[in-house]
Amino acid sequence: MAINSKYQDKQVDEILKDIIEVLEKHKAPVDLSLVVLGNMVTNLLTSSVGANQRTVLAQAFSDALLNSVKTKHH
Repeated sequence: MAINSKYQDKQVDEILKDIIEVLEKHKAPVDLSLVVLGNMVTNLLTSSVGANQRTVLAQAFSDALLNSVKTKHH
């Protein structure tokens, strides 16, 4: 999703692969997968980000997500 990241592609790809495997293991359809991933993002924001930065970070995440969907051509 991010164009520039401080994380290596390999690390991101490995974590993504693990998450996809869990969703596939549970035969989660797209809507359930999105609910789970959305809840995960919410949990990360509320448990790991200060209250004064949550909205800013959530907006940046949302903008990056929308941008990645707009520019992907499958």
